Amino acid sequence: MGVLSNKIERDQLKPGDHIYSWRLSYLYAHHGIYVGEEKVVHFTRGAGHEIGTGTVLDRIIFSSSPSPPVGTQCQICGDQSRLDGVISSCIDCFLSGGNLYLFEYGVSPAFYLAKARGGTCTLAKSDPPEDVLHRAFFLLQNGFGGYNLFKNNCEDFAVYCKTGLLVVTAISVGRSGQAAAFLAATNAIMSSPLRFLTTSFSGLAAVSCGMYCISRLVSDIGVRRDVVKVPVERLVDQSDLCDPQAAVDSPAPSCIATAKND
Repeated sequence: MGVLSNKIERDQLKPGDHIYSWRLSYLYAHHGIYVGEEKVVHFTRGAGHEIGTGTVLDRIIFSSSPSPPVGTQCQICGDQSRLDGVISSCIDCFLSGGNLYLFEYGVSPAFYLAKARGGTCTLAKSDPPEDVLHRAFFLLQNGFGGYNLFKNNCEDFAVYCKTGLLVVTAISVGRSGQAAAFLAATNAIMSSPLRFLTTSFSGLAAVSCGMYCISRLVSDIGVRRDVVKVPVERLVDQSDLCDPQAAVDSPAPSCIATAKND
């Protein structure tokens, strides 16, 4: 574990860990929560459409990902290729032939910026393992809304399980570091007015790098001001994930029960 790699061995895993595995030569990573006994709870679009672009890129990623031989299936999980939403898989099916990595919480800003690739760590602190597991199992039974590449993906699911934090502004990206890094890179190249201050390649690279780092940092779930802690019980209604403010404003389950009794 460190700046260069978050790779770990299976015997180092603890229930409640946020893990991930890179897909297609490190193009993107799939995230989940390790719940013990070689099981992982994770959020997927299913049928190879995990990134959810609705384009031929989905089929390319599916065909290029490690998969069991035709006509075979996992003896533990069965065929999960077409399942959508929050599912439980054995760790072998989750990794799909890839390596195992641990997502880090509570890192320093310097460490965060040193990890140039998004989706590997956050400044936000993790809740205790019992809280993480409660959220993961609750969402396994009740769902996590519809899959959305930039606002509600597998990393968003895992980060919510670990922190209970929900983004309440509908106009921004969700909790995903991968999505934030992609948008930060795009903004650094295309949108920075500072790029006009230099004509040299090295100067442009320095300006773009600085804009990328700043954009990533301010988009991190541990820094943002548009996040609130939301009990998992308020996320039962899938519409709350499409309208985050609804989950914040909705009364707690205990209040609803009291109102019904009255």
